[in-house]
Amino acid sequence: MRKLLITIALFIACLHVGATPIDDLLERIDKGASRKFKVELKSADHDFFELDQQGQRVVVRGNSWVNIAVGINWYLKYYAGIHLTWNHMTAQLPKILPRVEKRERHDTPLTLRYAYNYCTFSYSMAFWDWERWQQEIDWLALHGVNMPLAIVGEECVWREMLLKLGYSEEQIGRFIAGPAFLAWWEMNNLEGWGGPLPRSWYDRQARLQRQILKRMKELGMHPVLPGYCGMMPSDYTNDKKVLWNGFTRPSNVPTTDPRFDEISKLYYDELTRLYGKADYYSMDPFHESSDDASIDYAEAGRKLMTAMKRVNPRATWVIQGWTENPRPEMIDALKPGDLLILDLFSECRPMYGAPSIWRRKDGYKQHQWLFCLLQNFGANVGLHGRMDQLLDNFYNVNQPTMKGIGFTMEGTENNPVMFELMSELPWRPQKFEKEQWVKGYVKARYGLPTTTDEKGKNADNTSHLSLLTSHLEDAWLLLARTIYNCPAGNNQQGPHESIFCGRPSQNNFQASSWSKMKNYYTPASTLEAARLFLEGVTPILANSDDSKAISPTGCERAAFDLVDITRQALADQARVQYQHTIADYKAFDIDAFRRDSQRFLEMLLLQDELLGTCREFRLGHWLEAAKRCGTTTEEQQLYEWNARVQITTWGNRYCADTGGLRDYAHKEWQGLLKDFYYPRWKTYFDALLAQMEAQLHPQPELLGGGPNANKTAAELFAMALPQEVVIDWYAMEEPWTKAHNIYSAEPEGNTLQVAQKIMKFLYGK
Repeated sequence: MRKLLITIALFIACLHVGATPIDDLLERIDKGASRKFKVELKSADHDFFELDQQGQRVVVRGNSWVNIAVGINWYLKYYAGIHLTWNHMTAQLPKILPRVEKRERHDTPLTLRYAYNYCTFSYSMAFWDWERWQQEIDWLALHGVNMPLAIVGEECVWREMLLKLGYSEEQIGRFIAGPAFLAWWEMNNLEGWGGPLPRSWYDRQARLQRQILKRMKELGMHPVLPGYCGMMPSDYTNDKKVLWNGFTRPSNVPTTDPRFDEISKLYYDELTRLYGKADYYSMDPFHESSDDASIDYAEAGRKLMTAMKRVNPRATWVIQGWTENPRPEMIDALKPGDLLILDLFSECRPMYGAPSIWRRKDGYKQHQWLFCLLQNFGANVGLHGRMDQLLDNFYNVNQPTMKGIGFTMEGTENNPVMFELMSELPWRPQKFEKEQWVKGYVKARYGLPTTTDEKGKNADNTSHLSLLTSHLEDAWLLLARTIYNCPAGNNQQGPHESIFCGRPSQNNFQASSWSKMKNYYTPASTLEAARLFLEGVTPILANSDDSKAISPTGCERAAFDLVDITRQALADQARVQYQHTIADYKAFDIDAFRRDSQRFLEMLLLQDELLGTCREFRLGHWLEAAKRCGTTTEEQQLYEWNARVQITTWGNRYCADTGGLRDYAHKEWQGLLKDFYYPRWKTYFDALLAQMEAQLHPQPELLGGGPNANKTAAELFAMALPQEVVIDWYAMEEPWTKAHNIYSAEPEGNTLQVAQKIMKFLYGK
C-alpha cells in the first residue's frame, strides 16, 4: 500500500513538472480547469493576449503571465458566461468549453497597471489571511494588474529598525498603530491608536507578506514596496505637535537632519532583509499637510530619491497625485523616468490637465503617470460610479506620459461592475457606448442567455432565458444611466451614504464629514431597478426550470446582486421616509410623526434582515476575521476592538466629534444596523416625540423654575425657542465598541423571499 501511495505521489508530481503559474491559477478557479486550456507564453515588444482554439482546448497566448490571465478572464466572461470577482473567485466550468471560432487578439501600449490605496490595506484587508490573499492575487492577475502595492508587514520593518535605533518595545508599542489603523500610521497621520501590537502579530504579518510577494513574483508582477520619507515617532523632535483630525501626527524628520541618511539606510536595510528589493517604492511625503515655507521641496525630493536609489539604482518612486502632492518644486527637480505619479481620482478630480477642481495646467510635466479609478471611500457600502466621466476622461487623454491605469479605491469588494469596466479600458483602443458594454456584463455575470451544446459550440436558448435577460439588462441599463453615472460637476466622494448610518439630526444628509454628497439620481430610479431585477432573478433563484439553464456561478452572482440592488433601493426610500418624518415634526403633527418614524425604523430593520441573508453583508464576516488573527483571548479582544472602532467612532471622543472622523467608514451591514444604528435613531425619535408631547402641557421650568431658577431672561427666552434635542452620541456608541457579543458570519434567511417582502412593503402591497 505504501509503495502504491508513493507511486501515485510521484505520478502527480510528474504531472506538475512544467506547470505554469496560470495552470495553478486555473486549478484554483476549478479543479481540472488547466486541462481545458493551452497556455502559450510568447515574447513581444508590447503587451498583448490572444484567444484561439486547438481541438477541444482553448488556447490563450500572451507576452506575460498576467496578460495571459487577462486573456483567460476575457474568455470566461465573453465566451463561457462566467464572471469572477472578489466574493466569487471560483466557478464550475463547462465539461467542454465553448469554442473560439475565430482568433481574437488584444494589444495595449499601457504596460503599467497598478492596484491599491494605502487605505485599502486597513479598510478591507486588515485581517485577511493567506487564503483570502490568494484569491486577491488571482483577481489582480485576471484584471491585468502587474504592479500591486504590497505593504503588508511594513510594521515589522519599523519594529526592527526602531529596536536597532535604541527604542524599547514599550516605546515602539506606543508608536505603531493597531491592525485597523496601520494605513494612517504608514501615511504619517497618527501613531499608536489601536495598539500596542503583540509579537505574534509581527510574526504573522511578516510570514504573510513573504507568501504574498512570492505569489506575485511567480505571476511576473512587480510589487510596490513602501519606501522611507522621514517618519519617526512624534517625540523624536521637540517641535510643536501637529494634529490630524485630532490625532497627534508622527514627526517628519527633514532630509536636512544629520541622521536622515543613517535612518533611511537602516530602514531600507531592514526592508530588504525581510522582503527583498523592489523595482518600485511607494512614498508620499507631506501627505495631506499644508505647504511649509521652511521646507525645500525640491531638495527633499532629491534626497528621498537618492536614499531609494541606493537600494536599487533602477527603482522608480511611486507617489500619489492627491491634493498638494506631488509638490511642483519636487516635480521640477526630479528626472523623467525616476518618478511615477498615480493620478488618484482620474474619474472625478484629475490633476493631469483635464477639467477638474484639482486641475494642474501643466499636469505632471515630464513625468510618467497612471490614470486611476478611486471610486470608493472608507469601504462604504453603496452602488456608485461615474461611467460617462470615466470613459470620457480616459479616451480624451492625449499624453504620451500616461503609461497605464490604477485601481486606487479606499475599500475593495464593492461595485464590481466599475472595476470590471476599468480593467478592460487598456485593451479597448476605441471608445465605446456604455450601454452595449453593460449588456455584455450582464451576460457574463449571470451566464445568460448563451448555453453550450455537446460539441462546445455556442447555442442560444431563446425560451424564458431571453425574457429573463431582458429584465436583467433593463435593470442594469437603468442603473447605468442613473446611480452609476454620477455626472461631471458633482464632486462627491464615493456612494450616496445611507441615511441609516449617520448620527441623527433634523438635517441629515451625508453620514460622514467629508463625503461632499450631492443628489444626482432619483430614489424612484433605484426602486424601479430593484423591481426589474427582482422580476428577472425570481425564476433563477426560485429553483424553477430556468435556474437549471444557467450555472451555479450565475445564480450566486444573481443572489448577491439582488441583495445589493434591493439594499440600495430601500436605503434611498428610507431617505424619503426620513424627510416625511422630519416634516411631521416641524409641522407638529404628532400622530403622523409616530407613524412615519415607526415606518422608518421598520425599514432599517428590514434592511438588517435582507443583509443577513448574504455573508458579505454581515458584520460577523468582519469581526470573525479580526478575531481569527489572535492567538490569545487578549489578542482577539484587541483586534475585535480595532474592527469595531474603525467602522463606527473611528477615534476617541475628540477625534470622533471634533475631528469629524465618526462614521467615516460606516457600513450597511447586518448586525451593525440593528445593534448600532437602530438604537441611535430610536433614541432620537423618542426624544423628538417626548419634546412634542411635553409642549402640549405647561412647562413651568421654562419660566425660571426648578433647575432654571438662576437663568437670565435672555437665557430663558432662548430656551423658549424651538430646540434641537441634545444627545451625547459618543456616550451611546463607545460601549458597543468595547462589547464582545457574537455576530455570526453565516447567512440566515432566504434572499429571494426577503427581497420580495421588502418590495411589497415599499409598494404598499
